[in-house]
Amino acid sequence: MKQLLIALSMALASSVGVAAETWPAKPVRIIVPFPPGSSPDLIARMLADKLAQALGQPVIVENKPGAGGNLGTGLVAKAEPDGYTLGLSIPGPLAVNTVLYKKMEYDPFKELAPITLVALSPNVLVVDPKLGVNTVKEFIDYVKARPGKLNYGSVGNGSASHLTMELLKMRSGMDIVHVPYPGSPQVNTAIVSGQIQAGFVVPATAMALAQAGRLEALAVTSSVRSVVVPELPTVAEAGFPGFESSAWIGMVAPAKTPKPIIDRLSRELVAIVRSQEVREKMLRIYFQPVGTAPEGLSNLMRSERDRWAKVIKQSGASAD
Repeated sequence: MKQLLIALSMALASSVGVAAETWPAKPVRIIVPFPPGSSPDLIARMLADKLAQALGQPVIVENKPGAGGNLGTGLVAKAEPDGYTLGLSIPGPLAVNTVLYKKMEYDPFKELAPITLVALSPNVLVVDPKLGVNTVKEFIDYVKARPGKLNYGSVGNGSASHLTMELLKMRSGMDIVHVPYPGSPQVNTAIVSGQIQAGFVVPATAMALAQAGRLEALAVTSSVRSVVVPELPTVAEAGFPGFESSAWIGMVAPAKTPKPIIDRLSRELVAIVRSQEVREKMLRIYFQPVGTAPEGLSNLMRSERDRWAKVIKQSGASAD
């Protein structure tokens, strides 16, 4: 029996090795758990063509929005671990939702294999210009004068945009109601149309509207002024020392994807992200390119879960 088990394990290892050596033999898909036009979608399409050139196979982007990113990210977690399904996702579905939701259909720490941290961006606090506020302090005073009567949008429960506002509420004593949306473009549209009054969103989708006067951009959430929007002050400067959050984007695969495939994907993507062409494209949409080994993304996922768990507990934020 022992010899049979050894033979079976050797055969399995051999088949995995052969699969890794011949990969990719068909198109690869990247599942984006947010709608077209969202920042993960923009980044995914930026990477897809370059990755296709590097792999010698088409790379197809598929949008699978829903459940604050959990739907599409869960599809990646449940996919065959053969290197043909990848996912590009954000902090909520990759880490924070494990402490925000009472039940999830997948465990990102057990069912996903980190590949690389692709990029990060500060969030920008944007408000409806009709509020007539121009600073973080003025916004807080406006909301506190109308407790529970105003709404803010986010790109979903557990997202950086959700928890960043919950952190500001906790630090400032504001009472403003959370309304989740599929992505940043929908949050911006809701503010412009007067359905909600504010939100923390990525500058990639907000700054053009702010420059056109349709949104009022008040501050960024980086610890110091951001290289992508240096003209905006930080929330920390407004009297909240240590206030910081980032909207980061990571590439993952199903757990048990052969390590040689993960390692190659990481090498190719790091080279792509750090190339001059892609770097310039990312900076134009207000994202700072990063590119890390798989361990870099893995460590970030765990640290973000632990850090935001404290905010969730203290603020009472929930997915309901």
